[in-house]
Amino acid sequence: MTNPIDAPATGRWRALALICLGVVGVMTTWFSATAIIPELVLDWGLSTSQAAWLTNTVQLGFVAGAMASSIVNLPDMVRMQTLMAVSALIACAANAALLLDPSPGGAIAARFVTGIALAGVYPPALKLMATWFLRGRGLALGFLIGALTLGSSMPHLFRALTAGIAWQAVVIATSLATLAAAFLFATALREGPHGFGRATFDPRQCLRVFTQKPLMLVNLGYFGHMWELYAMWAWFLAFGTAAAQGGMTPFPFGSASMLSFVVVGSGVIGCILGGVLSDRIGRCLTTAGMMAVSAVCALLIGFTFDGPGWLLALVAIIWGISVIGDSAQFSAAVTELADQRFVGTAVTLQLGFGFALTVVAISIMPIVAEWLGGWQWAFAVLVPGPAIGAFAMMWLRRLPEAAALAGGRR
Repeated sequence: MTNPIDAPATGRWRALALICLGVVGVMTTWFSATAIIPELVLDWGLSTSQAAWLTNTVQLGFVAGAMASSIVNLPDMVRMQTLMAVSALIACAANAALLLDPSPGGAIAARFVTGIALAGVYPPALKLMATWFLRGRGLALGFLIGALTLGSSMPHLFRALTAGIAWQAVVIATSLATLAAAFLFATALREGPHGFGRATFDPRQCLRVFTQKPLMLVNLGYFGHMWELYAMWAWFLAFGTAAAQGGMTPFPFGSASMLSFVVVGSGVIGCILGGVLSDRIGRCLTTAGMMAVSAVCALLIGFTFDGPGWLLALVAIIWGISVIGDSAQFSAAVTELADQRFVGTAVTLQLGFGFALTVVAISIMPIVAEWLGGWQWAFAVLVPGPAIGAFAMMWLRRLPEAAALAGGRR
């Protein structure tokens, strides 16, 4: 007989759809400036360093927001819907500030605030999702990370569809999408029946996330995954543009911007596939397998640089699917292994350190490309991340605590 406490929550799929819809909207601000950097360089006279920081300061802002909220256990003390709605409004305002034609320093500051605000949406959304799902949590979180992936890819689609129109169109579209998300968070969401309880302020929880061996290994796996993910997302447009300028046969999807949208957006398939696999064969095997495939793609993509275009696109899409397909499962594992009173803090801290690592990876990519004389082999520097991450997750699979993952499916 099924325990009523463990019975599937009524309305969970509607809640899943609403949360995912809101996340798609607000996450369009993440790469809103990245998608229009070529135009901003011309209009604002940005240096190469300033252009790179338009992307990297979003990561830094997210880290700052995540760390600050973790220290005070904010995700476990404030009503999640309220935190998400307010944060989305701040992200909308900071993103729209680019329309005011600020100085380069002002634009970088606005992107930093955008990152801080996004730290008030993404981690609470993960926790809110978990209150609706006990069984099938991996799949549900896979849909959520798929929503993040789709939202992150949308600015490239906006730019491809508005080619020939001023770059402000991308900023306006992403700001309106974020405003709609804030309204949805404030009016249509509620916490599910499988809540985690309220926490009191306890900064010691931050240390426990990294001193308990199972959580430490999950985080090590996540950090290896993050070393690769955002560097690939941030610089694939540059890689594709350089390949196209080298005279290869045309991409199947036309412009490098449209190919970037397809590659990043294909990660939605990976997120759903990762959710299905993790709930069937286990979190550890799924994450290790995805990272193994993505590491191989990071090596192979350089061999396709000179074409043909369809081959580059094929390897890139497989990479786009595998590079994000495991992401949700690291967060799902934390919700299952952490102290249930401090799940929000544990998830937020994991994300904070993971995104701090992306700042390093994003920063070194153009340096590596310059050192190698071009983008062809630059992505090879990302391979150690998923390799180490896969090793950590297979190590975790051998521990008895891993039985808490996905209902015993390690």
